[in-house]
Amino acid sequence: MVALVQHGTTPEFLARFQGGFTGILYWHQLDALWERLRARNDGSWYVYAVGEEPPEQPVAAAKLDRFITEVDQLLRSEHHHDYCGVVYVDAVESPDMVKIYDPNHLGSSCGSSGLRVLPGWVLSRVAPVDLDAAVPLPRARRRWWQAIFPG
Repeated sequence: MVALVQHGTTPEFLARFQGGFTGILYWHQLDALWERLRARNDGSWYVYAVGEEPPEQPVAAAKLDRFITEVDQLLRSEHHHDYCGVVYVDAVESPDMVKIYDPNHLGSSCGSSGLRVLPGWVLSRVAPVDLDAAVPLPRARRRWWQAIFPG
């Protein structure tokens, strides 16, 4: 794992980001995860598009719901497999952080290429910090993101 920590300090977000995660392999597991997130949609979730400025405030419940709907549609239409496998959660039953990888920018999942592939989006109950994305956010994804959260 490539360390994201600089100068010996580990903000809570980075510590959690580098912690253990469980992969959501099947689409029905993703449906269940979305249900859990919607059930805990209390205005305390940050929605972070890696490569953009990290948000300073959590999103309103309606915006989280819209993001979940939109990213679910994107994953199902662009991840051309009968399984999910691009979403990871810190705690399946009681999530506080979710990493969502962009199906069009997966790189080598085992890391053998030497390049760190960061997720496209992170949902977190802890304020995110800039992950200094190794892979720039593609323009098409930036437009997609800005349509959901206009400037």
